[in-house]
Amino acid sequence: MAGLQEAGRFGIRPFEEAEIVELRPNWSQDDVQSVILAAYRQVLGNEHLMACERLVTQESLLVQGTISVRDFVRTIALSELYRQKFLYPNFHVRFIELNFKHLLGRAPYDQTEISAHLDLFISQGYEAEIESYLNSEEYESNFGGNIVPYYRDFQVVRPGQRAIGFSRLLHLYRGYANSDRAQGQKQPRLTWEMARNLATPIAAASPSSISGSLGGSRGDVYRLRVLRSSAANAATVRQATTELLVPYNQLTTKLKQLSRSGSKVLSVTAI
Repeated sequence: MAGLQEAGRFGIRPFEEAEIVELRPNWSQDDVQSVILAAYRQVLGNEHLMACERLVTQESLLVQGTISVRDFVRTIALSELYRQKFLYPNFHVRFIELNFKHLLGRAPYDQTEISAHLDLFISQGYEAEIESYLNSEEYESNFGGNIVPYYRDFQVVRPGQRAIGFSRLLHLYRGYANSDRAQGQKQPRLTWEMARNLATPIAAASPSSISGSLGGSRGDVYRLRVLRSSAANAATVRQATTELLVPYNQLTTKLKQLSRSGSKVLSVTAI
């Protein structure tokens, strides 16, 4: 768990101080309305929701006790509203990153998780991808049927919890006052670190940022600083540092090519 000073610098203090939102037995109308608002906020990535967009019928079923909190979360994630906000505008991998964040309260830990969900989405479709989170043992053990999902990896306290999740989630997070759609980022955010199996760098929030956002957003083009060695049959061994501009969709391929050639990537910067 981050200390209060660190939580303030990273912009996560609201989550350090917030209580778990749960629909307990003998709940009141105020309790169920708090659950409804928390579910919208979590599953829709802190997106502002207009009155005409609310899922009124499903809200009513939850108020009547006909469906569980997990059923209500499922309804939001399977809705056309969710598709319009997160599926249609984004690349598939970015969509999967957001599903992890919205439904499991964490970022994907490694490329294996991304690949498994990408295969599932392509082979079985949208509904199977969403259900895979809600029907998972991880969801059941952390949220069960009556807890609204919440960001779990800001507090590293669970046995067996992977500490890398803190930096991964921190990079997907852009401040309590921001929303996932407001970031204007259609590409995935964790490609570089996931491809190299590296921890995501942590940067404190800018003092002038009211949203507590971390660092700059990733762009469509990356600048690579590369240390190149001379050819193996050269008379002398020389090394030179060069810079390359690589489009996002060629980044993984270029990194593999540089690795095979023996070159060392010194830095990768989004521009």
